[in-house]
Amino acid sequence: MLRIRGTVGDLPVDLTIEMDPEDWTLLGNQLKGSAAEIPAVAVTGASKPKTQDDALWRNALALVESSGQVSGPALLEQLEGLAGSTAGAKRLLVRLRHSSLVQVQSGADAPLYCWAG
Repeated sequence: MLRIRGTVGDLPVDLTIEMDPEDWTLLGNQLKGSAAEIPAVAVTGASKPKTQDDALWRNALALVESSGQVSGPALLEQLEGLAGSTAGAKRLLVRLRHSSLVQVQSGADAPLYCWAG
């Protein structure tokens, strides 16, 4: 079973795909066949298609930018809504922490994420 969660535009998406062992084998064979093409794409410098992760990242940055300054717990709650899970929200928090566009300051009770962009 494969589960895909996120958003398409403003609409939430929660898609479950059930696959038989034969389907997984076919998929694996398809991926093995296309693996040889991946280095060629990287060498040519072709841009990769925009993914849901790119949209989540832009939205996470926009949350901090529009707030100017937001506490870690409040930001985590907002990111959970965007990412659809606590784990996804925590990944975005880590990425924000290491971004040059965001400064993390020590607050009285929690870290403050401040827009530096």
